[in-house]
Amino acid sequence: MLSPYRSPVERLWFYSLRILCGLILLFLILPVLVIIPLSFNSGSFLVYPLQGFSLQWYQDFFASAEWMRALRNSLIVAPAATVLAMVFGTLAAIGLTRGNFPGKALVMALVISPMVVPVVIIGVASYLFFAPLGLGNSFFSLIVVHAVLGVPFVIITVSATLQGFNHNLVRAAASLGASPLTAFRRVTLPLIAPGVISGALFAFATSFDEVVVTLFLAGPEQATLPRQMFSGIRENLSPTIAAAATLLIGFSVVLLLTLEWLRGRGEKLRTAQV
Repeated sequence: MLSPYRSPVERLWFYSLRILCGLILLFLILPVLVIIPLSFNSGSFLVYPLQGFSLQWYQDFFASAEWMRALRNSLIVAPAATVLAMVFGTLAAIGLTRGNFPGKALVMALVISPMVVPVVIIGVASYLFFAPLGLGNSFFSLIVVHAVLGVPFVIITVSATLQGFNHNLVRAAASLGASPLTAFRRVTLPLIAPGVISGALFAFATSFDEVVVTLFLAGPEQATLPRQMFSGIRENLSPTIAAAATLLIGFSVVLLLTLEWLRGRGEKLRTAQV
């Protein structure tokens, strides 16, 4: 049987590359995996070896008024910011994809700039803008800025979906008497829905995990779950933080699985259009 490798050097490169990729993957995943067992430790310190198995830190998490307030705030801010990001991001993506006007590239760069601008700069600028208006410590400012951070994700995913969109379907709907709004609601929106939902999930995850902007714009009553974790690390390090982190990891895994399912659905829809 002939070897698939033309030389020993090619064989060495093949296996070396895979070992390197495995080490990089391990480096990225190991910190996440380390925290999960600590959340079930019966001891009061975040150290190995574990002293025993216990769910007391999860009980402390759900029994704590501070942690529940932080979780409630996250479940208020993140969905509201996601809805705003989804609406404005989708409209912006449609306009930028279909429109042809001077400065289009500049506008696209501006609307996706929150992805590349350091978050601390956005936090400082947001505080300087909202504080004189008396909105420095409010849900309104927090939701608006979190939505701004999520809009680029929606624009990118919806724009990618629109690249393979068959516009003849919209023209056919118009020829049958459908108004532009009806054609959008009945034809365009169902076909770009996987991109819209994917962008919304990215926006939700961004808002739910954001801590830097929250440090600038949220007071004690608006503290979200990531900020509560940050404060706990600085002031009172406890395995309850590990329990909260494990819950966030589980939530992120569910989001990733949902995104993968939507990606597969989007591929099927694009294939059906062809």
